[in-house]
Amino acid sequence: MKMKKLVSAVTASSFLLLAACSSDDTANSSKETKEKLVVSTWGFNEDFFRNEIYAPFEEENNVEIVLDTGNNADRLNKVRQGNSDVDVIFLSDYYAQQGIEDDLFETIDRSKLSNLDNIYEAAKAPLGEDYGPAYTIAQFGIAYNPDEVAKPITSWKDLWSEDLKGKITIPSITSTTGPMIVDAASLVSGEQAFNEDKAFEQLKALMPSVVKEYGQTSEYVNMFAQGEIAAGPIMEMYFADLQEAVPNAEFVTPAEGGYAVMNTMNVVKDTDQKELSEKFINYILGKEAQEKSAKNKVDSPVNTQVELTEEEAEGLTYGEDVIASLHTLDMKFINDNLKGWIDRWNRELVQ
Repeated sequence: MKMKKLVSAVTASSFLLLAACSSDDTANSSKETKEKLVVSTWGFNEDFFRNEIYAPFEEENNVEIVLDTGNNADRLNKVRQGNSDVDVIFLSDYYAQQGIEDDLFETIDRSKLSNLDNIYEAAKAPLGEDYGPAYTIAQFGIAYNPDEVAKPITSWKDLWSEDLKGKITIPSITSTTGPMIVDAASLVSGEQAFNEDKAFEQLKALMPSVVKEYGQTSEYVNMFAQGEIAAGPIMEMYFADLQEAVPNAEFVTPAEGGYAVMNTMNVVKDTDQKELSEKFINYILGKEAQEKSAKNKVDSPVNTQVELTEEEAEGLTYGEDVIASLHTLDMKFINDNLKGWIDRWNRELVQ
């Protein structure tokens, strides 16, 4: 009888101890539980973004950022098909407009984005007030090898020079910057407003100078490095890759103006993390995150409080005057007309 009581007492004590441990474990587990924020982005410079940009936000907000990486088209299609649990998506304005037209994004509560007051006007609402801002603006201009051209390139018109026949590349019409070369061709024709017929007349005259259209920037860099081309339109953010291959290469903003390529942030429809998503977007627009990206030559800043030296600004699209000089295309107009342009490009230009 005494033995039974002793066993019962030990059993009871063990139960209480286990219960206490279980309670502590639950409390600790609760403390360690983190919300997840799924961010769809390109995946380049991932170590930099994880360590310098995402980690401080994760720590401050007790959140884990999960990345879904890939190119614009593939990532947008995953959201379109419902094959992802993305909360925030980074896209070029060209693809973001497609997402808007497909009703894939939540409207933005701009009262939650306090850092909007400190970014360039062009970046605040590139696709309308209901949708996300641009966190960086890249410039689409012209790069060339001064050793391989008869005279310095200063204008979009120079691409049509006899001296450059068989020496240039242009972007494919289906690439992000493809529509920009169509618009540039209209400018070269002398038209003040966009004129499709004049643009395609100019492009037809340009094609004998084109070695190859490029779809990926790596194709441009390889052709440039191997001397297959001497010049061509490219985004300034990739110019460092060209300089690595050809140190005396030059990048120019054409006299008629370069083009703004805006990378935007949007909140995906039906996310259960809308508030956290907007907080993250606001954080990316902040001076600290923008300054880190700029000084590491990752992204050009849109936050006007970021101040860079001449050396730090090299290769970046930086400064109020530069941003104001860039052409911005109406992405709704582009998307409405692109199918027709692609068909016409393939019929009239592709040999």
